[in-house]
Amino acid sequence: MAVSTRSNSRKMRKARIRKKISGSSERPRLSIFRSSRYIYAQIVDDQSAATLCACSSLEKDLKAKLKSTRDQSAAKEVGKMLAERAKKKDIKRVVFDRNGFIYHGRIKALAEGAREAGLDF
Repeated sequence: MAVSTRSNSRKMRKARIRKKISGSSERPRLSIFRSSRYIYAQIVDDQSAATLCACSSLEKDLKAKLKSTRDQSAAKEVGKMLAERAKKKDIKRVVFDRNGFIYHGRIKALAEGAREAGLDF
């Protein structure tokens, strides 16, 4: 039996969530990953197994604008930038996949930023 750790618990939550949701061509999946330093987001079409657009706090133009890549303001900017890129590809509605993370803090800030910029979920 595996030792219960924080990452194992997240992976179990992730599996439970992914059983219920998937992205389609009409409504792709907005997937988020949060590390201790950065936050990453991508919009995925699961039927064709393709990433439609992506954004992270690691990008140079975004990093130069931000004071820190670890805080909620950085996550909000990533959400806004991702929504702008999605609009260019004519994506308006997505399914939100928090990837096993609790909907709180940076995850919530990214979602709010994406909603403010026009994504619907």
